Amino acid sequence: MSEYRAGFACLVGRPNAGKSTLTNALVGQKVAITSSKPQTTRHTIRGITTSDAGQLILVDTPGLHKPRTLLGQRLNDVVRETLLDVDVIGFCLPSDQRIGPGDQFIAAELDEIRRGRRRPVVAIATKSDTVDKDRLAEHLLAIDQLGQWDDIVPCSATRGDQVETVQQVLTSHLPVSPQLYPDGVLTDEPDDVMIAELVREAALEGVRDELPHSIAVVVEEMTPREDRPADKPLMDIRVNVFVERSSQKAIIIGRGGSRLREVGTNARTAIEELLGQRVYLDLHVKIAKDWQRDPNQLSKLGF
Repeated sequence: MSEYRAGFACLVGRPNAGKSTLTNALVGQKVAITSSKPQTTRHTIRGITTSDAGQLILVDTPGLHKPRTLLGQRLNDVVRETLLDVDVIGFCLPSDQRIGPGDQFIAAELDEIRRGRRRPVVAIATKSDTVDKDRLAEHLLAIDQLGQWDDIVPCSATRGDQVETVQQVLTSHLPVSPQLYPDGVLTDEPDDVMIAELVREAALEGVRDELPHSIAVVVEEMTPREDRPADKPLMDIRVNVFVERSSQKAIIIGRGGSRLREVGTNARTAIEELLGQRVYLDLHVKIAKDWQRDPNQLSKLGF
């Protein structure tokens, strides 16, 4: 029997390469928020997947990109720091998009890390279900020519194709080690961070393209409602959603508050699933002018 392995893996790729969706598929539960909008992930969320062969602790990072704001620079710094701390790196390259300058930029960075720190890098062709076999073969060939990889694996996180293979390949590159987290633990993120991410995901659904970068969410308060029967607990959660301009506030609230009610309903369902109990969610939308460019505001909002 081969030795048990445990350690940290990081999925990188340009924005919207399917990193969060793959993290959730590997863990088997939602631990990273997903959205069709690029640059969704802001915190390094750890998803933990435990098997008989080993324990893979996934660190999900923001997409590496050319930064236009102070927030963008800080997000890139988060990625680089994370890459130096993990045991194996998974480089996600979506099958439905041709390899472009963004991928070449990341490949060059990974090549430097691979040689300097000798970190294994696995190239993962994500979204394999979106293309036919010929296009997938062409994509795998292009990935092979892009750099030196320890393995190349195609997968579809939404359909579940080869997700187990990705887990096995990443685990095979981890150091020999006992389990680092107990069985059944899926993430080490605190509840308030997960709740803030779930509210932000609900707020991002179906809004205009300029909004994603401008939304920040802070959980102000979480208190169990008093005088509730033990078998029917209720958690009161007060959350502030920050945007940069009054026009954005109007988009989030919607006509007569309709959109904010929808955000609240969707977020509450996901939060109740996370906490395993009923929740009263109190949402407030506030303006923090140009917070992405203001170091003081960024610090207050947790960046």
